[in-house]
Amino acid sequence: MKPIRLLDNRLANQIAAGEVVERPASVVKELLENSIDAGARRLTVEVENGGVKLIRIRDDGHGIPQDELALALSRHATSKISELEDLEGVATLGFRGEALASISSVSRLTLTSNVAEQGSGWQARVEGRDMEAQVMPAPHPVGTTIEVKDLFFNTPARRKFLRTEKTEFSHLEEVVKRLALSRFDVGFTLRHNQRSVHQLRPAVTQAEKDRRVAALCSPKFIEHAVIIDVAAAGLKLYGWVGLPTFSRASADLQYFFVNGRVIRDKLVAHAVRQAYRDVLYSGRHPTFVLYLELDPAMVDVNVHPTKHEVRFRDGRTVHNFLFSTLNRALGEVRPEDQLPPTVLTNPPQPQASGIDAGEFQGQETIGLSAAPTASSTGHYANENSGGGGNHERRPALSEAPSPGQVKRQIEAYSQLYATSAEPVNASQAKAVGESAVQESSVAFSSRVPVQPLPEHDSRTPPLGYAIAQLKGVYILSENDQGMILVDMHAAHERITYERMKQSYQEQGIRAQPLLVPESVSVSEREADCAEEHSEYFSRLALTLERMGPETLLVRQIPVMLQNADVEKLLRDVLSDLMQHGTSDRIEAHINEILATMACHGSVRANRKLSIEEMNALLRDMEQTERSGQCNHGRPTWTMLTMDQLDKLFLRGR
Repeated sequence: MKPIRLLDNRLANQIAAGEVVERPASVVKELLENSIDAGARRLTVEVENGGVKLIRIRDDGHGIPQDELALALSRHATSKISELEDLEGVATLGFRGEALASISSVSRLTLTSNVAEQGSGWQARVEGRDMEAQVMPAPHPVGTTIEVKDLFFNTPARRKFLRTEKTEFSHLEEVVKRLALSRFDVGFTLRHNQRSVHQLRPAVTQAEKDRRVAALCSPKFIEHAVIIDVAAAGLKLYGWVGLPTFSRASADLQYFFVNGRVIRDKLVAHAVRQAYRDVLYSGRHPTFVLYLELDPAMVDVNVHPTKHEVRFRDGRTVHNFLFSTLNRALGEVRPEDQLPPTVLTNPPQPQASGIDAGEFQGQETIGLSAAPTASSTGHYANENSGGGGNHERRPALSEAPSPGQVKRQIEAYSQLYATSAEPVNASQAKAVGESAVQESSVAFSSRVPVQPLPEHDSRTPPLGYAIAQLKGVYILSENDQGMILVDMHAAHERITYERMKQSYQEQGIRAQPLLVPESVSVSEREADCAEEHSEYFSRLALTLERMGPETLLVRQIPVMLQNADVEKLLRDVLSDLMQHGTSDRIEAHINEILATMACHGSVRANRKLSIEEMNALLRDMEQTERSGQCNHGRPTWTMLTMDQLDKLFLRGR
């Protein structure tokens, strides 16, 4: 064995660089965070060859004094913390004091800076070979410029692991995008090989923030997103949540910020996944740009070298807050929130009753509004369309039903529910379990209760009025904007499912004792968790008894889960409780059964519906939560505006 000795300064910094500096994107992240911490309001990033040849970052922050330039390049040198207690509430993006020293140990670094009281700028140069900083005067305005050249020039083994120029720049651009999304009050400019890639001005108003998000995340995201702004129990969540219909094949449009720091956290991912579970198509990923603000003392940011992960002091509260807020936000989206604005000759007066966006804004605990959508320039209902002289006069909208017709619609819809809730046959009983079917007959009787439709109103409803039925599958409707197509089975399935869930929740979860209690072998930690959360299991009609250090006895289960794999379900619930402090496995399993029953009890394809039945279904969709998606996450309706129809037929050209 070789004798124990201290590492020299250069080698120690290069080892630290292995954690901090993975690629050019890592360098840009650390330097931009330092600039933001220094109060910069305008940042310019210039890179060449994907950042390997050159990275130059200029800011207008408060700068670094001459006598601190060399010290700033030393290891463990920082102005952001001074004692251990400062780590309990870190409010800056950087705090370790390793970035500049690590970067300078694997590159040729030049640091030029000036402060307001100094008058003239000064420059410090250092190369990875000797680590000795050379300080000299250099003209520079107030602020700082850092140049990093020839990254990994003295560590060729690290340089071999770099990818192509295009790949490295894509990682670097992603870092700039995340920081630009985290700080709307800061302007960002990004250039690659003398070509401008992003030029983002500071955003103050909501419209300016929307434009920045659209520029970085695509305009389509903003068009299909809901703005959320909620505060409760010392937590604040705001940002943009993509509608379930605007999902992605991968999780590449998911940005979550905690006190301005972008993170990827398992607890956050689990809460978001739960909120989208009922409305997202299998294999798809939700889209969001969300910001969580809380007391810095309630979150530990010092758990990962690259600061990508955090640890919450009270993870269960944060998880429940995120899930409940997002779940309610998605549930409160109605068809009118997803329609583009219309141009009306006589704008209608506010509706006296029913669901309206103003009701959401008036709530104390949650404020929701639809994100701005692409404006529709067509003029409908007795107005001439602009942009072409050969346009014909638009036909008037389908005639609204009279109060007497509305009454007949409700009666027809009640009959529709009564005839569509057919008994489940043998094959269906096998799919959901005979006990579940028997339970449903007790809980929901022969059909789902029908809620009264809104009173007759002179305004055109969001989903318009039915015109015809296509091939026994789709409902064709006309509204102010254009044409609506509705998948009648998918829409009726969601309505039935939501009513079943509501009825089941009102009656509570019915329990059934097991004739022969089931013994489950678990770890001692899992058994302790079961004892700690005994009240939670009781609320879910699952009675557990600890029979030994590593044995649990299941004595009672929910009736609807009689045929489920109780042992697997129990293990999954315990795993969630230990990892996230909460679990919804049992509720999810019950909802799966209810969804299957709703599918069998909904109106089937190729069934002819009257105009009254179709209109009643449209009105019910406008009142039902999550009516934009069926139980399997598929869309239930879509719209073609008059502008889109005109483009299809080349009108106005």
